[in-house]
Amino acid sequence: MRELLVVDSRDTVAVATALRAALTADGPAVFPYEGTPADAPDTVEQRVALVVETSGSTARPKRVALGADALLASAAAADSALGGPGDWALALPLHYIAGINVVVRAMASDSDFTADEGGFDAGRFVDALRRHPVAYTSLVPAQLARLVELDDIDPLRALDRILIGGQAMPLSLAARALELGLNITRTYGSSETSGGCVWDGVPIGNTEARIVDGRVELAGSVLAHGYLDDPVRTAAAFVEHDGRRWYRTDDTGRLVDGVLSVTGRVDDVIVSGGVKVSLAEVESAVRGMPGLSGAVVVAAAHPEWGETPVVVTEVPVALDDVRQAVGAALGRAAAPSRVVVVAGIPLLSSGKPDRLSLAEIVRQ
Repeated sequence: MRELLVVDSRDTVAVATALRAALTADGPAVFPYEGTPADAPDTVEQRVALVVETSGSTARPKRVALGADALLASAAAADSALGGPGDWALALPLHYIAGINVVVRAMASDSDFTADEGGFDAGRFVDALRRHPVAYTSLVPAQLARLVELDDIDPLRALDRILIGGQAMPLSLAARALELGLNITRTYGSSETSGGCVWDGVPIGNTEARIVDGRVELAGSVLAHGYLDDPVRTAAAFVEHDGRRWYRTDDTGRLVDGVLSVTGRVDDVIVSGGVKVSLAEVESAVRGMPGLSGAVVVAAAHPEWGETPVVVTEVPVALDDVRQAVGAALGRAAAPSRVVVVAGIPLLSSGKPDRLSLAEIVRQ
């Protein structure tokens, strides 16, 4: 067994120091966490180097156990896909796998990374890039959306690559970034795959993707060992086929000519009036409307139709306009029944919308 060290994820130096020792097996496994985790074990299996608690689209978070080999395989794959090593700008929290990846990639290639201990601020981030130019950074769409609204983004244009992951990126945001001359790459992956392992739809390194019963499955050296002290969840999510280990994601998708398209989540399909409706597809259609790139769609009970999509947005919009746009794209059953305007979309620490909180807001 191996000691498990909980490190405050807000202390970048402490996390980086502990992570370096964990990757070389000279120190304990690391559990970056903002605060104090409940019921964290004192030890883990010897093969575990890192524990990451998922932000969770479900009420009960999962603790993903990753080995050094998986983390370093992910870093090597990224290095190859990027075309070589370079310095990084850290913009994501270190209890989030994408933030950890920035540190691991820098370590693995003997590069440096810079970090703003004050959290992410778009203006401050660009100023930091101006003072300390780097080659790469990794962001979530919400951060990119704030950055493209700035007057001066020349330091962003100077980056060799901006990785965007963590959640689906609205097409309008991607188009705006490309229009501004930003070199963006959309990444797909999760803590269970050591972060992004599919870039612009194409698996990197030795990652493989396939679709089984509509669900995305991933295989390769980047896979986690499983969930800490949770054999039932581990057995359900990590399966073997023909001697190869696969991670069964919660995402639905299509694979065409080797290019993966994620279409939604297994658990985001509702039945409205007897018709199956994908909330992800509704959200994509809504986000394509002017000013609604940050809108979120959740399900709500309906006395007549069973369940219907509901749009939550910071920008007021007429319900009839939303229903017409979504209905034209996806059919009448997909048209939202309500628009709920909020002062701010609640976010998880990863930058993703807190869908559980939004569902509760809509329910109330």
